[in-house]
Amino acid sequence: MPLSMNRDVFITCAVTGSGGTQDRSPHVPRSPAEIAKSAIDAAKAGAAIVHCHVRDPETGKPSRDLKLYREVTERIRDAEVDVVLNLTAGMGGDIVFGGVESPFPVNAGATDMVGATERVAHVADCLPEICTLDCGTMNFAEADYVMTNTPGMLRAMGRMMTDLGVKPEIEAFDTGHLWFAKELVKEGVLDGPALVQLCMGVPWGAPDDLNTFMAMVNNVPSDWTFSAFALGRNQMAYAAAAVLAGGNVRVGLEDNLWLDKGVLATNAQLVERAATVVTNMGARVIGPEEVRAKLGLTKR
Repeated sequence: MPLSMNRDVFITCAVTGSGGTQDRSPHVPRSPAEIAKSAIDAAKAGAAIVHCHVRDPETGKPSRDLKLYREVTERIRDAEVDVVLNLTAGMGGDIVFGGVESPFPVNAGATDMVGATERVAHVADCLPEICTLDCGTMNFAEADYVMTNTPGMLRAMGRMMTDLGVKPEIEAFDTGHLWFAKELVKEGVLDGPALVQLCMGVPWGAPDDLNTFMAMVNNVPSDWTFSAFALGRNQMAYAAAAVLAGGNVRVGLEDNLWLDKGVLATNAQLVERAATVVTNMGARVIGPEEVRAKLGLTKR
């Protein structure tokens, strides 16, 4: 497939994530107030979409607390800057097994596995314009941790999102995830054309080499919209690669803590740098209203 550069690019900022980064940088937001402020600053810097998790305000650990999501949502919607809100629905699908010799019982303290309705409860309550749908199961970094999203679970969650009028952002960590995403659209579980985030360099999904990236791109239907990101030092390189391949850009502290070697970043700084990459390539950074028109979103 020949490259077709995207000339009208939107930037997503992944504000905080659920990884154990809260003690590695003072800029990783924890409380709803901090998360919302960081998201608003990213919007002012040029992000059309902000992708938000929530954390326990005291410990910084990932949370599914409905009240925290509601506060983040209200703070962002009450801000003076317009931005498209994208809430994660990836939480509640984590299994940590007991070990290689005794996988059962699972590690109850680390496992967080709940039903489809509970995983989507905050989406139903907050009604963001977009929410994520991690479109497959994979080994995820640690030795005994599996990110678990069965076909049945994904069909149930996808139907709920569609019925709520919230557009799923399909998070694809490997080509098989895209295969199943196409099946969900074919079955009518998700509406097409779909929105996809290509997640590169996440252990142990698709590596972030360019051959694998283009294999991912070539598995995205031509009428779908995609963004892409890579973790850590390759975040800005992938801003350029995504635009060149016809896609959009995701940056943020969920995926990378650094602005330069030895210099910790803020979300706004990462968005500003990504916008510079995009414009220096001859493309244009578009705002939330154009994104809504492009993706068929309903502003709330």
